[in-house]
Amino acid sequence: MAKIKSFQPTDTLADTNITPKMKADFTAVTDGSYNNIALFSCFLDGKPTAAIVAITNDGGKYQIFPLFVAVTDDMRLTDHDGNETKGD
Repeated sequence: MAKIKSFQPTDTLADTNITPKMKADFTAVTDGSYNNIALFSCFLDGKPTAAIVAITNDGGKYQIFPLFVAVTDDMRLTDHDGNETKGD
């Protein structure tokens, strides 16, 4: 099994694909201080999936901002060494 590498504050973008925005989005989802986060049924490239989204009300019109998209069956997810993840 491949070793999982978590983001560390000393990492550079050469070490990780995690951007500051992704880290902020993850914190928004996990810290519980926001009440506008939802699981949203949607489509990715025409295929059914779901996303974690932030929903805001902009003058009576709802805006949906995707934060993270669920992995679909045809996605191939690998680590930086090319090791494919296993998830059933």
